[in-house]
Amino acid sequence: MEKIIIFDTTLRDGEQSPGASLNNKEKLEIAKQLETLGVDVIEAGFPASSPGDFESVKAIAKTIKKAIVCGLARAVKSDIDAAYRAVRPAKNPRIHVFLATSKIHMKYKLKKAKSEILKTAVWAVKYAKRKVKDVEFSPEDASRTDKRFLYEVVEAVIDAGATTVNIPDTVGYATPYEFGELIKGIKMNVPNMHKAVISIHCHNDLGLGVSNSLAAILNGARQAECTINGLGERAGNASLEEIVMAIATRGDILNFKTKIKTKEIYKTSRLVSKLTGIPVQPNKAIVGANAFAHEAGIHQDGLLKERTTYEIMKPQHVGFEETKLVLGKHSGRHALKARLKKMGYTLTDKEVGKAFVRFKKLADKKKQIFDEDLAAIVEDEIGTTPEVYKLVSFYILSGNKVTPSATVTLKHEGRNLIASSTGDGPVDACYKAVEKIAFIKPKLLSYNLSAVTAGEDALGEVSIRIKIKKHEVNGRGASTDVVEASLKAYLNALNKFKVLNAK
Repeated sequence: MEKIIIFDTTLRDGEQSPGASLNNKEKLEIAKQLETLGVDVIEAGFPASSPGDFESVKAIAKTIKKAIVCGLARAVKSDIDAAYRAVRPAKNPRIHVFLATSKIHMKYKLKKAKSEILKTAVWAVKYAKRKVKDVEFSPEDASRTDKRFLYEVVEAVIDAGATTVNIPDTVGYATPYEFGELIKGIKMNVPNMHKAVISIHCHNDLGLGVSNSLAAILNGARQAECTINGLGERAGNASLEEIVMAIATRGDILNFKTKIKTKEIYKTSRLVSKLTGIPVQPNKAIVGANAFAHEAGIHQDGLLKERTTYEIMKPQHVGFEETKLVLGKHSGRHALKARLKKMGYTLTDKEVGKAFVRFKKLADKKKQIFDEDLAAIVEDEIGTTPEVYKLVSFYILSGNKVTPSATVTLKHEGRNLIASSTGDGPVDACYKAVEKIAFIKPKLLSYNLSAVTAGEDALGEVSIRIKIKKHEVNGRGASTDVVEASLKAYLNALNKFKVLNAK
């Protein structure tokens, strides 16, 4: 298995994402994590672009010992000098020189002819080579460059001393087949190509950055330039985690290896997201919050029987703790039973069925069900207290300029009983309606309302204590509607008293 060199440019191209500016301390922290991750080359920045970038590259060069530390430079003497001064302290320094070669760049940006571009490229590589042994050259916008001219430039810079030649799809214009063919063409038409490593740097403007990178690797590229979370100019770069895990997962097609410690991927992703302030989209491949989360009942059932039915990677391989079975309205009974068992509840099939009905009703109101919600459901629905009085429905009228009123329907001994009442508030009105039905008037000793989970759709839990005659009993109820939760708590306490009094 041939090794693919992983060249991380998060600190250079990734930082060019709008709003992703990092200070020196943050860059150094990311660089250390990249070294822990196992990247081969860290492109630490563009030293000539600002004094701050120069200092951060220099600090990284002094700190990093295992990875190659690279500085970017235009094909300009002052840029190359700055890059050299910045990376010089590194144990393994590299200077990365770039110069545009496409017709559109030569005509409008550089205003130079092919002969001038070729001469400048050769000079820049030779000049950088006098300073460091490891020189990389990039013909910017290579995917839109005339192929014959591209072959000529690549051959010339290798003769000048370039040890790596990077072929950038600078504006994400290429498609996988043509980009793969471009790399194959370079291998076949550049006679001295064996003296240097072919690298690729793919942007994601058409969403093809990773696909183009993999196509290039299959056709001879042996260095992949990429970023954590796919950060970069415009739509970003090819994502490091996606390239690495594609190679790790599809060894049947991609018979290569990398030095990346995949268990550090999620940690690295989180660090970069935190420090840049750019969140990772939930459905992002490999590192998104939903990458190993399943809500659909069919998927959950398959996973519980055999993980590989719906997962091609183990979450632990990239640093996640475990697969998440997200309980929501699409989830099935099997997933609910498994979660309840994991929480420590041993229920009969009948009890699971009862909890499942309540779970589905709650799932229609909430986007996601949390363990705390399930605990409340189990305690509410699978309790040992018989339902002498069961809530069927309630209707309230309330406002700051009306007297709160409530109409409550309870089922008792197979019949629906209805009563209406007014009160100081909607809960008080409901309680008084219940008292009319049950012919009882308890004293409310305490009433506590709390949110079981966070968010606007949180499950509310009400705990009460009432006194009837000489007996004090507790009651609790839970619902996304606090009035309903209050009613359930009141009925729970009332039913406990009825059972107790019957004995």
